[in-house]
Amino acid sequence: MLTILHTESSLGWGGQENRTLYECMGLKRLGARSLVLCKPASKLRARAIEAGIEVFCHDMRSNRDISALRRIMRIVKAESVDCICTHSGDDSLLGAIAGRLSSRRPAIVRTRHLALPITSKITYSRLPHRVVTVSEFVRDYLVNEKGIDTSRVVCIPTGVDLKRFDPDSTKETLRSELGLAKDAVIVGVVAILRRKKGHHVLLQAIPAITAAVPEAVFVFAGNGPQKDNIEEQIRELGIGRHVRLLGLRPDVPAVLKGLDLFVLPTLQEALGTSILEASAMQKPVVASAVGGVPEVVKEGITGSLVPPEDPAALADAIIRLLRDRTRLHLMGQAGRKMVEESYTTERMAERMFALYNELAARRRG
Repeated sequence: MLTILHTESSLGWGGQENRTLYECMGLKRLGARSLVLCKPASKLRARAIEAGIEVFCHDMRSNRDISALRRIMRIVKAESVDCICTHSGDDSLLGAIAGRLSSRRPAIVRTRHLALPITSKITYSRLPHRVVTVSEFVRDYLVNEKGIDTSRVVCIPTGVDLKRFDPDSTKETLRSELGLAKDAVIVGVVAILRRKKGHHVLLQAIPAITAAVPEAVFVFAGNGPQKDNIEEQIRELGIGRHVRLLGLRPDVPAVLKGLDLFVLPTLQEALGTSILEASAMQKPVVASAVGGVPEVVKEGITGSLVPPEDPAALADAIIRLLRDRTRLHLMGQAGRKMVEESYTTERMAERMFALYNELAARRRG
């Protein structure tokens, strides 16, 4: 049986950890054995255990943690690991070195989830046998700007669970929850409250939008370090009656179901998993033309792209779409079709499974 060990030294939960969990679940369905090594306090640990994934723990205090290195080597030997897939900075160095030192000679895969500049080229250029990126944008950056061998880098986009994000089986409860009229137009953002997600840009655009579309209401689902700043900006702009902060929501599909339009005015994005989730729920999208976003927002087909940090352009795009209900509907349908064809968790897992099989076969040879 093909055995893959995923290492993850981050503690939080976001698109990166979500992809890792869905990949493990998908590989398991395909007949592979997925293992996870993470920190004891990580959110991935609890969710992986709940999903029936085998989990090992270590503090991984730094990328020079010798005890962590030894721990990984013991797991590789005891569990007959064929491939090690690393995800964050510390575990990528530890996992790759442990794999290289192991007598089992497992294949090493480095997954790059972010659009940020890399800080350690060796964990992409020398140590792994393959690098997987979540978008063509990130792949192009590694190949063209950092000089990573093009044959070593492959793009396998993150997928969406279509059973969870299913508009036909999800009830619309947002309007009744918020006490909104049936004719209210709801524009929403589902993202961690960090500055790079661009909530402040949408807030600056709201006065112009509500002047043109008075029935518009804006909902922000998520939590994060910018919460106080966002609340202060809402007060300063005097837009409190048009904005609802929903906090962290476990029922993201239900939130998306209640929207008329999804917006992500992000300043930096490797791909945009939240965009794909909104598209899966048949919601048109307005988003910033940065990073890998243009790969998942087809201009004029599934949504509209605007320059980053441009409240006027954002307001104009939102107003145009809110005034054309037929176009909103058609864009939503096209978005669902796009996800079904190219961005499912099944497709992502199948491509990763094929890659691991190929690399493991080569290592055995």
